[in-house]
Amino acid sequence: MAFSRICKLDPLSRGNFRKFAVMLCSLLTSLYLLHCLTDRCSTMPSTMKASSQVVGLFDTELRDLRSLRRKRLLQKWSTAPDATSYGTGERGSQFKGGGDDDAGPRRSDGEMPGESLLLPPLDFVSSRRMSPRFAGAGQLSPLGEGTRKLPQALIVGVKKGGTRALLEFLRVHPDIRAVGAEPHFFDRNYENGLEWYRELMPKTLEGQITMEKTPSYFVTREAPARISAMSRDTKLIVVVRDPVTRAISDYTQTLSKKPDIPSFESLTFKNRTTGLIDTSWSAIQIGIYAKHLDNWLQYFPMGQILFVSGERLISDPAGELGRVQDFLGLKRIITDKHFYFNQTKGFPCLKKAEGSSKPHCLGKTKGRTHPNIDPEVVQRLRDFYRPFNMKFYQMTGRIFGWDD
Repeated sequence: MAFSRICKLDPLSRGNFRKFAVMLCSLLTSLYLLHCLTDRCSTMPSTMKASSQVVGLFDTELRDLRSLRRKRLLQKWSTAPDATSYGTGERGSQFKGGGDDDAGPRRSDGEMPGESLLLPPLDFVSSRRMSPRFAGAGQLSPLGEGTRKLPQALIVGVKKGGTRALLEFLRVHPDIRAVGAEPHFFDRNYENGLEWYRELMPKTLEGQITMEKTPSYFVTREAPARISAMSRDTKLIVVVRDPVTRAISDYTQTLSKKPDIPSFESLTFKNRTTGLIDTSWSAIQIGIYAKHLDNWLQYFPMGQILFVSGERLISDPAGELGRVQDFLGLKRIITDKHFYFNQTKGFPCLKKAEGSSKPHCLGKTKGRTHPNIDPEVVQRLRDFYRPFNMKFYQMTGRIFGWDD
């Protein structure tokens, strides 16, 4: 009887009924599939098993699509105009950006204007950092993953030795994450505490190394003890350079900021007639490397300190970077193919990244022309530094050739 009533329904009503039946079946099927996908059904008909296999296939494809989308997003962010200047974002304003080996105005991310860098090949993109536009403190890891950790490695010196170049070269490595500006935590901001310091660090993934560089640490008496208190396992990197050339470079930087300062010669000597060197002048005092190293060896073994030659960082950047990568326990990814020598600046630059139209060098503040210094003053300084250099060679087991 009921069936005959249904059959007598007008065609429109029959169509609606069929649609309703199809929708109801689809809804019940979807609910059952969802129930099974949550592993709540112990048995499943053979037809449903086939459906589960199809769903599993779609799930795999979905993961692959997500991975591809992530790589494309990271590639887009990495090739953005400011993607090669990694910084500290708003938190960077918590400490002064005027670094020890940089001069001139800084952006909020701690980089010098024009200091864009080479991005790694596309196969590295998935583990590289984002543009600072997406950064809070330091650099965010891909899609916000990772955690902030205290640094496992520090570039602690020396000013005007080549620390900025070393840090920027190291940033090419996908397993190194670094703060852009110099935190100056262990010399100027120690009272802020380790949690404050940790918040300045970029987020890192498992297997990545967190780094920062502040060249003034090497000559700060309290720095070794403070770093040791943070972690005795911290790896330390010191970029050293001919102390005479380093002093002149230091003076050149100061001269660019304060054109009215006394001459290099007058600052070098306490008394020009007697030839007594003024070791209280920081430009001279920093270059007595053996004296400062004595202080560090009270807290760290020599095996935990790597000395990088500032001269070889110019003449053979890949070679020095190879030593650094070995020291940090990383695969040698940064090689000769990443560099070219800029004849105008007089030092190596990173080759252009894929998707970029030109190479990337450090900013205009790097490679300044040094003033002419009286050769007699230069020779007097070489005589002064020679015994300290010899002691430094013995302590490090490496001859840097500054007295040849």
